[in-house]
Amino acid sequence: MKLIVGLGNPGKEYDNTRHNIGFAVVDYMAKKYNVEINRVKFKGIYGETNINGEKVIFLKPTTYMNLSGESINDVIKFYKLEKEDIIVIYDDISLPVGKLRIRDKGSAGGHNGIKSIIQNLGADIFPRVKVGVGQPDHDLISHVLGKFSDEQVELLSKVIPAATEAVETIIKYDAKVAMNKFNGFSAE
Repeated sequence: MKLIVGLGNPGKEYDNTRHNIGFAVVDYMAKKYNVEINRVKFKGIYGETNINGEKVIFLKPTTYMNLSGESINDVIKFYKLEKEDIIVIYDDISLPVGKLRIRDKGSAGGHNGIKSIIQNLGADIFPRVKVGVGQPDHDLISHVLGKFSDEQVELLSKVIPAATEAVETIIKYDAKVAMNKFNGFSAE
């Protein structure tokens, strides 16, 4: 069983913001696999399906970004999952819009959602798909809570399907195969 987590903030005011790109990828995947993400539990909303013969749970924590680890920890305990069975999708300001980076472990890199996950799991070994949202040219908070430009939305129309394919590759093979295939990806 795999747990695919998209990070973001709940509420309409956060829809289509840079910080919610994880939610956007999970929504895209749910649509692709015809899954309703509407079950409320684990401090989040979730839905289930099968991908490549593997049971998969799509989770969108509703704890707000900085407490995402609480939601994930609840799912792990309930289903008795290993940390390597989690795939986290989130925004990365160190990558330009349209770029992906896959990692199988690592520090939070200043991302509060990942910091919360590492704290709650007691480990930093879990696959992650980082989706570039670009560097802020003003303060960080207004950048990550800001919306994408029309030009950036065009890039997202290519990077979100690529992020989906990266997650599918992690499920079918592992994070290393996905890293080799997608770490050079650019939507431009």
